[in-house]
Amino acid sequence: MKIILIAGPIFLVLVIAEYLYGRWRGRDTYRLADTLNSISLGAISRLMGLVIKIGAYAFVLEHFALAQLSPTNPLVWISALVFYDFTYYWSHRFGHTMNLFWAHHVVHHQSERYNLSTALRQGSFGFFGFIFGLPLALCGYPVEVVAVVGIIDLYYQYWIHTEHIGKLGWFDRVFASPSNHRVHHAVNDAYLDKNYGGILILWDRMFGSFAEEKDDEPPVYGTRAPLRSWNPLWALTEVYWSLALDAWRARRWRDKLWIWFAPTGWRPADVAARFPKPAFELQRGEYAPPLPHLLGLYCAVQFALLVLGSLYLIAVAGGLSTAQKIASLGYLLAGFMLVGWLMEGRRVALMFEGLRLVVMAVAIFAWLVYGADSTLPRSVVITTGLIAVFSVLWVTWYARRENDEAIAGMPAT
Repeated sequence: MKIILIAGPIFLVLVIAEYLYGRWRGRDTYRLADTLNSISLGAISRLMGLVIKIGAYAFVLEHFALAQLSPTNPLVWISALVFYDFTYYWSHRFGHTMNLFWAHHVVHHQSERYNLSTALRQGSFGFFGFIFGLPLALCGYPVEVVAVVGIIDLYYQYWIHTEHIGKLGWFDRVFASPSNHRVHHAVNDAYLDKNYGGILILWDRMFGSFAEEKDDEPPVYGTRAPLRSWNPLWALTEVYWSLALDAWRARRWRDKLWIWFAPTGWRPADVAARFPKPAFELQRGEYAPPLPHLLGLYCAVQFALLVLGSLYLIAVAGGLSTAQKIASLGYLLAGFMLVGWLMEGRRVALMFEGLRLVVMAVAIFAWLVYGADSTLPRSVVITTGLIAVFSVLWVTWYARRENDEAIAGMPAT
């Protein structure tokens, strides 16, 4: 978990570098709200790992392994990486072809932009994904080996989320690459549900799921049922909620159960007839509610503070109780959600944001009065407290400004 303390800042620096490069080349692939939404989902997925843990791999390895492979053997590491990438291919493929798995994986595809921040979008409720790693446990691959190759496989995929690298010739035929992965994120008919490979694209060529990017058909990104929201908590739960709602509305008990394991997009016939969904349109236009510059700047500042708070929580999590972790997680989740609401233009978000800031200011005051945590320098707390006070004043001023503008825009009576 602590590797994110090193990798996270590097990823963020690369996001900034790609943004600046795109501006320089006149091809900006970023939008502020979309980028903040993607990074917040990445932060939340790491934070969820502090309180959600599954030890199935170690259990299977200890009790059912057919062999005990040595972590000192280089061949074990090489074969583990190839084997892991193979299981990742099937895990990824099921993530696109079964409703329950798609509900978790859909988060990664919701962005209608394609850039390095998109790579950070990750789901937080992949309770069943560990199943695909169990064959490695049965073969006796040590936990530490699988953990490392899993990180390699995941972090390799970061750089392929970009539109600034074109086709790479022979490399595209063997490895997952930016061109191959752009196809994977596209909703065009020719590209849909293709190119699942993590490191090797050979798996797709072997199992019939490969498609090449066409020069005359640029990829259109997102999902066929667009999210239309900057709220990261809704992004995480949207498809779960949709499935649960359809299951509740279905008349037959068989359909209520089958909908979770059915092919992606399947709905009970009676539910689809009574509650039809909008037809898919390829050129539907991006979700882009107006975001005033002043509000966008505020959201960016508060978002940066929430990311720093997330990194700090990950760093000190080992010394916290479960209750402290959950309370801290809840506060950060509320912050990320409110930033999303503010970017959507929800007026009620200003009230809740003010409440969040007051809670933060009170907590900081209590920290200063009733005893300091030695792991957190007093200067950091005081600085954070001043930011909280300034933010409360800013939100109060902005809310009053918005209210005055709304009143000014009302028709005279």
